[in-house]
Amino acid sequence: MTAAGRPGRSSAQRDGLSIGAVLAQLRDDFPDVTISKIRFLEAEGLVQPGRTPSGYRQFAAADVERLKFVLSAQRDHYLPLKVIKEQLDAADRGAEPAPGTPRLPRKLVPLDDPADPGGLPAPDDFASGRDVRLTQEELLEQAAIDEATLAELRQYGLVRPGPAGFYDPDAVQIARTVRAMTEFGIEPRHLRAFRASADREVGLLEQIVTPVYRHRDADAKARADEVVRELAALSVTLHTLLVKAGIRGVTGG
Repeated sequence: MTAAGRPGRSSAQRDGLSIGAVLAQLRDDFPDVTISKIRFLEAEGLVQPGRTPSGYRQFAAADVERLKFVLSAQRDHYLPLKVIKEQLDAADRGAEPAPGTPRLPRKLVPLDDPADPGGLPAPDDFASGRDVRLTQEELLEQAAIDEATLAELRQYGLVRPGPAGFYDPDAVQIARTVRAMTEFGIEPRHLRAFRASADREVGLLEQIVTPVYRHRDADAKARADEVVRELAALSVTLHTLLVKAGIRGVTGG
């Protein structure tokens, strides 16, 4: 077996799982996954199921774990597929990851970290399948803020309720993050630039993916969703690197 847990292909794999069975296994943890998504990941070389003599896909247990790793890396760590594939390929070769890159687990398992030192839940990606709605009271309680702070967050566009007046889990994380920043003397009004920058990025992504969503073929939405995830991950990476570079300039590091 390779370092990434991918066994060699053999006739025994004809007893593996069909793509439908794999989908059923993944959906509890990844409600938005589709057969089109699995096929897309296969086309990108992130998983390589065996084939029966008739050409049907046969997934081994290691393939399923590999898919779980890929989906978790996207959802919880916003990693682009290129980076995920590089990690998997390196593990397949038995190589250690380069310094500064995320370390691939020896056993492919979901990347959720319940012991998050910040006490915050992992980001929930852009999934609509986990449609949690929070009342204002629930938001105040979970974010540990008061109504005056929430009013400021809304005033400066940092938190926005939905049309029915409910909030999503991201609003809790945003409120907690702003609360932590206020301990350094930063007020919500100082963070308007973050909202404006995010809106500009969303507008750019929308221009790119809207034409893809308009295609009528069955896989168009899966492709568009993947483009959104990839571009969002790259956007987060670029933003982080620019801030780090700027801070180094300030500190002289």
